[in-house]
Amino acid sequence: MYRRSTAAAVLLAAALTLTACSSGGDGKGDAEAAKPKPPASSSVPDPADASAAPASPDAKPTGPVLPDAKLTPKTGSFKANEKQYLSGRVPEKMDPAAVLQTGQESCQRVERTAKRDKDAATGAIVAGEIPGAKDAITYLCPEQKPILDAASKGFPDGTRPSPAAGTYRALTQATTCSWEAKGKDGAVLASSPETPVKAGDKITAAVPAGTATFTSTGCYAWIPA
Repeated sequence: MYRRSTAAAVLLAAALTLTACSSGGDGKGDAEAAKPKPPASSSVPDPADASAAPASPDAKPTGPVLPDAKLTPKTGSFKANEKQYLSGRVPEKMDPAAVLQTGQESCQRVERTAKRDKDAATGAIVAGEIPGAKDAITYLCPEQKPILDAASKGFPDGTRPSPAAGTYRALTQATTCSWEAKGKDGAVLASSPETPVKAGDKITAAVPAGTATFTSTGCYAWIPA
């Protein structure tokens, strides 16, 4: 009887082990499946192969920050434009150099993306995919200001209230891009596509005067045509 009980316990332990293994192990499979996937049909290059999406592109700390007088690196010194960028941006007890590096990385991402495709760099800023791009360009890489100026006139995919009338260009060639403009009464004033979009087609939207909301899906970002 003792031997039978022992054997049963061993078999039960083995069964539990097999069950744990078959239920996902370390959970990597489930975690991979849960990761958001990038748009499959967007022609816009990933801004410098970045993987993190910013929560608030140009937000500054809400808590205590280092006073300007204490904005000094552990070695060397900051340039005047670097101090301007860091002013009011470095949380207490944080290395200013680390914050500066974040801005420099944003500049590098804009620069590298613009070398491949200026529209892609512009769209990445409009869509908020490059954190802190506005302040980084303003203070740390002003040579990229034409990209920032173009982005400032655009708006991201989604719903845009009261857009200025005119023709806009989508910064994507996704064949799934669609849009519609509605008046204050909810009536559709214009929409597209009237015919299926083909790969490589340029996508534009003629927004009529009196548009109350402009809503697009799968179009990434828009700038004046």
